[in-house]
Amino acid sequence: MRRGGEEGCMTEIFNKNSEKLKRKKLRNNLSEAERIIWYRLKNKQIHGYKFRRQYGVGKYVVDFYCPKAQLVIEIDGDSHYNESAAKYDIKRQEYLESLGLRVIRFTNMEVYKSLEGVIEIIMQNLPPLAPPSKGGEI
Repeated sequence: MRRGGEEGCMTEIFNKNSEKLKRKKLRNNLSEAERIIWYRLKNKQIHGYKFRRQYGVGKYVVDFYCPKAQLVIEIDGDSHYNESAAKYDIKRQEYLESLGLRVIRFTNMEVYKSLEGVIEIIMQNLPPLAPPSKGGEI
């Protein structure tokens, strides 16, 4: 298995070295809504799933990505509410979905006003993890 939870040359799609500075800059400048969500996603707090923030997928950087669940979480601020941004978001989402990734989106307002509801939707989009196997038992 390679990065991204897919077999093959996924290192050419996920977290390209050429985009490393862009990802680092975005991680260091999270919006307040992204910061709130990250606080709840980091350290495997939701059902034991590991999330990554500002993760590269092709030429795009997604807000949050869970490789094991192949789930992308996007937090949309005010910059997403114009015609050109909406077209860009559609193109971007189609690309992500063509890779077999599921994309769920929330607005900043949803995060601020209904954080627990947002977390619940995220949990609903995560398949249950198999319990760890106990070695030696038949």
